[in-house]
Amino acid sequence: MVAVELVATLFVASVASLFMAWAIGAGSSGSTPFAPAVGANAISVMRAGFVVGILGLLGAVLQGENVTEAVGRQLIEGATLSPVAATVALTLAAVLVAVGVFAGYPIATAFTVTGAVVGVGLALGGDPAWAKYREISTLWVLVPFVGGGAAYLTARVLRSESVPERYAIPALAGVVGVILANVQFALLGPAGQAASVVEAAFINTDVFPTVLPWQVGISLLFALVGAGLLYRDIARDELAGQRHFLLVLGGLVAFSAGGSQVGLAIGPLLPLLDDVSFTVPLVAVLFGGGFGLLVGSWTGAPRMIKTLSQDYSSLGPRRSIAALIPSFAIAQTAVFLGVPVSFNEIIVSAIIGSGYAAGGAGVSREKMLKTVAAWVASLALAVGLGYGAYTAVSLVLGVA
Repeated sequence: MVAVELVATLFVASVASLFMAWAIGAGSSGSTPFAPAVGANAISVMRAGFVVGILGLLGAVLQGENVTEAVGRQLIEGATLSPVAATVALTLAAVLVAVGVFAGYPIATAFTVTGAVVGVGLALGGDPAWAKYREISTLWVLVPFVGGGAAYLTARVLRSESVPERYAIPALAGVVGVILANVQFALLGPAGQAASVVEAAFINTDVFPTVLPWQVGISLLFALVGAGLLYRDIARDELAGQRHFLLVLGGLVAFSAGGSQVGLAIGPLLPLLDDVSFTVPLVAVLFGGGFGLLVGSWTGAPRMIKTLSQDYSSLGPRRSIAALIPSFAIAQTAVFLGVPVSFNEIIVSAIIGSGYAAGGAGVSREKMLKTVAAWVASLALAVGLGYGAYTAVSLVLGVA
């Protein structure tokens, strides 16, 4: 491809990528992490949108590589996305997500982006990556059951009169501490690799291959610190302690959302960057995608935050805590595996589970059915439109 044409198509694809990042920030990654906290009156809608944008940007830079690689290089075999194909996929997915944002329904972003990339990839003559599809579909199917089930059980425990909240909630903070000790960050590992806090402490020592005993010990230390701090907070003021914990959980989920969702926005750009004559550091690409998420969170997220926090369930602090803990765990699992996942699906499933623990109070079944239908339709529609749109554009432009 001629250099001028390559730069022009890369520019168009980059604009489409930023549009996609904005749509994601305004939709799933910008609205879902703090929706339960807003529902519990722990933070205002506007302040939640501001904070989630900052944390999403940090998550994109520190944890975005795995999902970005998966979306850009692992969804199609035997073909590489062309500049035109990447532009079509990103634009199509962004339009579908934006329609969901303004219509008030949380479209599953991972479904639309994955479907669009697969559709244009097949139109390019590529082969389905069945192994990756099985991995992705397994996680997508398990999310409602695992997330909703864990949220239901957690909410039941917190509602039980036989389990004092002053012990149960700090114990949950200990669980979060264990997860946090083993979360991987790009800056903690050697060049080109990520590492957890535990691994970083021993990565340059002779004990690293046998780090498991140390990993258990440091994980328990994180658990004790987290549980102890929250226990003291709750002892001073129970309701304030619960709300502080909610804000921490919302921040962790927002950070995880950035690490996962940025790959949906910029993943299709990776094959294009391979063709340019100069090297573009991945961290710079991740920062650009994260910035798009931030702008979307600041400008468009409040509408969806209101939808999730008020329309789906009337949440209190305990049910919100029950919803956010499994959401954080599932999000980090997806980031670690490099699987694109919808945060709308994660959070909505957890909200439903915690809501049914209270007898289904405040849960809109009609809204849930419409949401699930939108998820399924968005995937099928994105695949079909991706295939058809790229075929039509390639005929008009005369490209392969």
